[in-house]
Amino acid sequence: MGQRLLMKGNEAIAEAAIRAGCFHYFGYPITPQTEIAHYMAKKLPKVGGVFLQAESEIAAVNMVYGAGSTGIRVMTSSSSPGISLKQEGLSYMAGSQVPAVVVNIVRAGPGLGGIQPAQCDYFQACKGGGHGDYRQIVLAPSSVQELYELTVEAFNLADRYRIVVMILGDGILGQMMEVVEFRDKEEIADIEKPWAVTGHGGKRKQNVITSIHLDPAVLEKMNQNLQDKYRLITENECRYELYNSEDAEVFIVAYGTVARIAKSIIEMAKNEGLKVGLIRPITLWPFPQEAFDKVKDRAKAFLTVEMSSGQMIEDVRLAVNGTGPVYFHGRMGGMVPNKFDILAQIKEIYSRHINS
Repeated sequence: MGQRLLMKGNEAIAEAAIRAGCFHYFGYPITPQTEIAHYMAKKLPKVGGVFLQAESEIAAVNMVYGAGSTGIRVMTSSSSPGISLKQEGLSYMAGSQVPAVVVNIVRAGPGLGGIQPAQCDYFQACKGGGHGDYRQIVLAPSSVQELYELTVEAFNLADRYRIVVMILGDGILGQMMEVVEFRDKEEIADIEKPWAVTGHGGKRKQNVITSIHLDPAVLEKMNQNLQDKYRLITENECRYELYNSEDAEVFIVAYGTVARIAKSIIEMAKNEGLKVGLIRPITLWPFPQEAFDKVKDRAKAFLTVEMSSGQMIEDVRLAVNGTGPVYFHGRMGGMVPNKFDILAQIKEIYSRHINS
């Protein structure tokens, strides 16, 4: 590792993108992610890149679609209502297999909601917020250091699989400041892109980027190819952290900011003789089934904690597959889960399933 800088999370994302070879950014301001656009507007012209503030989120995502079609690395960012406006474009990019990185620094909803942090966009990100049978890789950092590292990795994954990769953060991660240790040189995947729309002087067949196929058999074949790719990603790219898992009896399942809170709860639980571990999904899609398989023989119960009404819990229940009870603790509207409330719920789970 090399340079160490104190940076805001949003700025770390932007710096990471530039270091990863992304010199084209199209976006529209919205709190709490606007610093990404500010940073790109300041830095990209200095490195020969292009920053453009579009007239709307819809325009921005379609500019990303067009730029990505040429094979360059490109990014957009927004927060929850803005990401909603980008959904049609993301579906088009999935159908056309155009790689790009999209950042969502989630704020509270529904509707215009509020600018406070939330995790209420899990369904939108992981279940396909737009139309059609498509997926996108969803990465969930839990620190400013991970915002940097996973943003770099997002571009490599996008190119490797010709897919949209979403960085799913929240208002706390975007606004908080931590020391980031940057590598001297990034590992940028060198991937040929024979599909890209570029000038060729008549030396090859014309490339066409499109998601429309009027012949149902052709469209089905295209969809089958996408599903094959998604299965390959599921096999190869699941990422997670197991924390204090060796002898844990109750597992908290949390991601992002909430996983940081969970680690402090685990230390509190230790002082009271409670054996609590953490499963932290880093890829929200593909969801890390393997993490649950590793602990299911000793886990007595699971507690999913989210800044939402309960969205990831559906995937947790599927991963647990009946091997143990799954409980939920959630806060909404920009409220952050309280560690004392969660610890009290863990004690209740203990009395019900372990100390009874």
